[in-house]
Amino acid sequence: MRSIVIIPTYNERENLPPLVAAVLAVAFDADILVVDDNSPDGTGELAESLAASTDRVRVLHRAGKQGLGTAYIAGFKYALAHGYARIVEMDADFSHRPEDLPALLRAAEQADVVVGSRNIPGGRAENWSPLRHLISKGGSLYARTLLGLPIKDCTSGFKCFRREALQAIDLDGVVSNGYGFQVEMNYLCHRAGLRLVEVPIIFPDRTVGHSKMSSRIMREAATLVWRLRRRRPALVHVPVAAAGRSAEPLTETVELIPSYAGAMEGSHT
Repeated sequence: MRSIVIIPTYNERENLPPLVAAVLAVAFDADILVVDDNSPDGTGELAESLAASTDRVRVLHRAGKQGLGTAYIAGFKYALAHGYARIVEMDADFSHRPEDLPALLRAAEQADVVVGSRNIPGGRAENWSPLRHLISKGGSLYARTLLGLPIKDCTSGFKCFRREALQAIDLDGVVSNGYGFQVEMNYLCHRAGLRLVEVPIIFPDRTVGHSKMSSRIMREAATLVWRLRRRRPALVHVPVAAAGRSAEPLTETVELIPSYAGAMEGSHT
C-alpha cells in the first residue's frame, strides 16, 4: 500500500529538513508531498533541494498563502491522481511526532479514517497552558455534540485517510479553510458512513517558528459547526474498500483497534 504524507508549509525553513528526514526514517513505504504557499523565508526552494536528493519527496508550489484547507485539498487530489492508497495529514512544526506516524498507517489497514487523538487514553498535549487545553477540548466537545461526531478529538490535524475515504466525499464541496477544516472533514467522512478510529498521540507544542492559530480562525471554526449542522453535504457514492467491507453506513463508527488497547492501559491522559 503506497502512502504519502502531505505537509503544508508557510515559513517552516528551520523545521522542514529534520522533519523530512525523520518521516522518511520511520515510514519506509511513504513518500512526502510538501505543499508550500510561496513562503517568504525560502521554504519552497529548500523543499526543492530536498526533493532533488531523493525520489521520495515531491513539492507542490502555490502562488501565495491560501490557507490550510486548500493546501490539504490540493494534496489530496495529487495523492489520488498518483495512486496512493493511504494519505496522511501532518503539520510541519513537529507538533505531530514522526514516531507516531507508523501507528496511524497500521490503523488504516482496518479503518477508513484514522485520527491521531490527544483526548483518549495514552494521548495528550504537552506544554500547553490551561487556557489552551480548555479551548482545544471545549472545541472538540462543541463539535462532537452539535454534529454527532463519534470521536473525542475533533480538531486533530494528524490523520490518515484511505484513498476510498477521500473518493467517497466531494472534495470540491469542502467550504472551510482554517482549522475548522479538520472538523468538516470528520463530519463529511462520518456522514458518508465511513469507519473512523482514534489512536493516541503525544502532541508537544512547537519549539521553532510561530503558531498559525488566531482568534479569526477560532471564530471561523465555531461558525462552521453551525453551518455544517444546517446543511446536508453531498456525498459521492463509491465502494469503500477498507478491511474488505462494503459502503454500508456503520452503526458504530468509532472503535479502538484491539492491538492498541493493551498499549494504552496505564498510559497518561
